[in-house]
Amino acid sequence: MFHPPHPETYRDQLRAFLREDWGTQDWTTAAVPDRSMVARVVAKGDLVLAGLPVALEVLRLSDPALSCALLAADGQNVSKGTEVLRVEGSSHGILLAERVMLNLLQRLSGTATLTRRFVDAIEGTGARILDTRKTTPGLKLLEKYAVRCGGGVNHRLTLGDGVLLKENHLAAAGGIRAAVEAARRSAPNLVKIEVEVETLGQLKACLDLPDVDGVLLDNMALDQMREAVALRDRSGRRMFLEASGNLTLDRARSVAETGVDFLSVGALTHSAPAVDLSLRLD
Repeated sequence: MFHPPHPETYRDQLRAFLREDWGTQDWTTAAVPDRSMVARVVAKGDLVLAGLPVALEVLRLSDPALSCALLAADGQNVSKGTEVLRVEGSSHGILLAERVMLNLLQRLSGTATLTRRFVDAIEGTGARILDTRKTTPGLKLLEKYAVRCGGGVNHRLTLGDGVLLKENHLAAAGGIRAAVEAARRSAPNLVKIEVEVETLGQLKACLDLPDVDGVLLDNMALDQMREAVALRDRSGRRMFLEASGNLTLDRARSVAETGVDFLSVGALTHSAPAVDLSLRLD
């Protein structure tokens, strides 16, 4: 069971999406009779679902009198031809919701589907798939929910969820030690500190700092990652290691097998292709 964000957190955005789509007048829908009909949303290919509660909310905003029935669940693998949602009521209400509803459902299910492919690719290694903050402005909550539907794990949702000292932070602070010490002084005690490194020398510097909870290995070769894991293990530190950069599906398993704890994949939210679902009125 996947717990989606509460509708209150994104309902205003859905209203804005509908207003944007409707413009001043839907001349096409107004030209046809409004009568009670049944609409079916069907998967046009094999996919992992995400966004059904969002689809329901779009339909309700278009016409609160519409009757909706979920025939599948978020996180579920569905095959081509599967009916996932049925709607009954005003044909005008359904038509006004159709495009926004499908756009969101296809996009979120695309993210869940790609995430599941990465999760399956590294199955059995012990590593987990993370998302990033490379999300679509306004859709972050929903895209990160879609990652969870696909079996992935969320990284920071906002900048307030943790400290991640990247190369620009390190440069501004004057080095790893200075940046970590400043972060520990300013952030609450329960907030974890992660440092991005590009070399094994930088990793060794992090291992000497007790306030570092995790290290992001940026664009390292496989042999470097294996050595990074060995250095961490020999140190006795319970520091997590996250691999990032050039993490394609073809490369994911070999990276996971180096012994890192996480693979962070920006493509889950910035490049996942939308899947195909259609709505048909009976």
